[in-house]
Amino acid sequence: MTKLTFGSHPFLLGFEQLERLVERTAKSASDGYPPFNIEQTSERSYRITLAVAGFGEDDLSITVEDRQLVIRGRSGPDDDERVFLHRGIAARAFQRSFVLAEGVEVAGAAMEHGLLHVDLARAVAEPVVQKIDIKTLSKG
Repeated sequence: MTKLTFGSHPFLLGFEQLERLVERTAKSASDGYPPFNIEQTSERSYRITLAVAGFGEDDLSITVEDRQLVIRGRSGPDDDERVFLHRGIAARAFQRSFVLAEGVEVAGAAMEHGLLHVDLARAVAEPVVQKIDIKTLSKG
């Protein structure tokens, strides 16, 4: 029995990139740090919220690289003068990646009470109808 992959199905022409996208998404899964939420805030907007307690705005970077939202946090220098009896607030470096669908753009980002909010908006796609002329090929 031959296994059909998503990109090789005969009715899905040009969707090979979608299969690569799914593979890339599976590889970007990480250890669960920092925890995050994804919520739909309206019909065409979303919000990703990451718990980044201990990080300042200068410790975080947000980029979009090849339709992939990448959020990085770098830990600041440890304060050697402080002695922790228990250290439960993680402040280690991290990288979180989210693959964005075509038409989804980053609308903005804000920090609030140790939470990083990244707002996303989906543009309204205009329906496109294209008429294709049929040519007659002459034999001869």
